[in-house]
Amino acid sequence: MQVSGALSTKSMGRMATYICSLLSDFPLETCICTFLSFGILQQANTSVSRVPGCWVRCSTSTIIEKSLSTMSASDVENTIEVDSFAPTPEDTDDEYQSSSYGSYQSSVNSVNFSIDEHVYENGRRYHSYFGTDKNPLPTDEIEQERLDLHHEIMLMLLKGDLYRAPISNNPKYILDIGTGTGIWAIDMATKFPEAVVIGTDLSPIQPKWAPLNVSYDISDAEDEWDYPPDHFDFIHIRNLAQGITNWSKVLEEVYRCTKPGSWVELAEVGGMVYSDDGTMTEDNPLRHALTLMEQALVQLGRPPPSAARLKGYLEEAGFVDIKVNCVKQPMGPWAKDKRLKKIGALVQANLETAVEAYVLALCTRILGMATEEATKLCDDAVEAAKNKSTHMYNFFYIVYGRKPDADKDKEKESSQRSRS
Repeated sequence: MQVSGALSTKSMGRMATYICSLLSDFPLETCICTFLSFGILQQANTSVSRVPGCWVRCSTSTIIEKSLSTMSASDVENTIEVDSFAPTPEDTDDEYQSSSYGSYQSSVNSVNFSIDEHVYENGRRYHSYFGTDKNPLPTDEIEQERLDLHHEIMLMLLKGDLYRAPISNNPKYILDIGTGTGIWAIDMATKFPEAVVIGTDLSPIQPKWAPLNVSYDISDAEDEWDYPPDHFDFIHIRNLAQGITNWSKVLEEVYRCTKPGSWVELAEVGGMVYSDDGTMTEDNPLRHALTLMEQALVQLGRPPPSAARLKGYLEEAGFVDIKVNCVKQPMGPWAKDKRLKKIGALVQANLETAVEAYVLALCTRILGMATEEATKLCDDAVEAAKNKSTHMYNFFYIVYGRKPDADKDKEKESSQRSRS
């Protein structure tokens, strides 16, 4: 089902993000003037940081299930060095300043007349068209802003790269499964203007304005795919683990639709938070909330992702040349490195709504927790993440593999034998 239409007010946030990405190397004043020309900013003294989806221009996650001992040294980044000016446990001011999206009263209303209809629960809007259990994360404006912010964070973690797989310089067909707000698909369409980029999702929350080479397909990744075999030059799946029960089925379709010799990449948030210097206690509220989240996902048949698990999915599907990257994402601006410090500040802002997005519905629906108890659990977790003396991080896993090309692989093997 294709989603298209004219530019609307709802699209302004994602439009601002797209324009901001094009102007990322220009001075702040240039960006402001450009936003003014589009009518996005109404006053000359409005900061770009106030434009929805443009958090990355402000000055002022992603988490592991398996022990570091199960990963090779080449897979995992080095220990993040703590800033010498970071506070100690003796400091009295133990909270970072951060924004708040406000509180929401509990209510439940459900309608399912079309793909535009949703379930309203505990003050948040959730997907319902393909079934309320398909994705436990919200789909409302608050979540869309968070998704766009996290996209910018992940770009910074990968030093500006949209992917790690060694895809060709001129891909013709690109597929983004679980596209969310469509921001990754839009960025790829901008990077490869000659390519056809398709983003799929359960909900039509993508902007109606986008580059001409982008389209969206509202569908369930666990259903049969309509795409032809051996078609896509690159298939990308990011942060979808909480919504997938049958990875074998999904990756069977991914394999079928990937062109021989081309690549697929899985990029996922882990399931636990860590500290290298012992500043996080076992009873840390954020750790506790994420542990309950994991328990609920396991009950749903959706165990949280790990580097080993994602690699296993690709191996089982038949992909080869699999590579694993485990990128540490600091929670809070405690790192000495300037880039990581900025990332940590953005992660801190993202956590304001990320904890509730990932934890609230899972705890109330699956674990049977009362709304008040689950809300307090989320609030306590967010507060714990603000503690300056706790140096926490989580992991962003990037695992990619290639679909074998029998003819080219045989040719390459023959060439290698002749050289030896």
